[in-house]
Amino acid sequence: MDIESRDVVQARDAAPGDQFPHLEDFEETDDPVIPAADAVSSLQAVHDVPVTVQAVLGRARIAIGALMQLKKNAVIELDRRVGEPVDIFVNNRLIARGEVVLIDNALGVTLTEIVRQER
Repeated sequence: MDIESRDVVQARDAAPGDQFPHLEDFEETDDPVIPAADAVSSLQAVHDVPVTVQAVLGRARIAIGALMQLKKNAVIELDRRVGEPVDIFVNNRLIARGEVVLIDNALGVTLTEIVRQER
């Protein structure tokens, strides 16, 4: 990759011939490493942040014309079979898979797999 002079911003304290800007050195601190238990308690600040959780049973692609012709009791075939795990999304990111369960006439999901996504 070539760097052109128009892509470089001169530091305020740099001399005209300097190739790199002056960077300050950070001093080492004597602060101890935070223990894991304290790290967990430091997450208390985000415990009340709302997120959107979705359990996706399956997906289907359908033309707009066919969608507009749907009537009551119409069935849309999804890309999953009965018994296959559902996807659990948090803020549109897949985080787990699970099984649909019925709890006191309400649907729920039992998590069966936590998904680790590479970044």
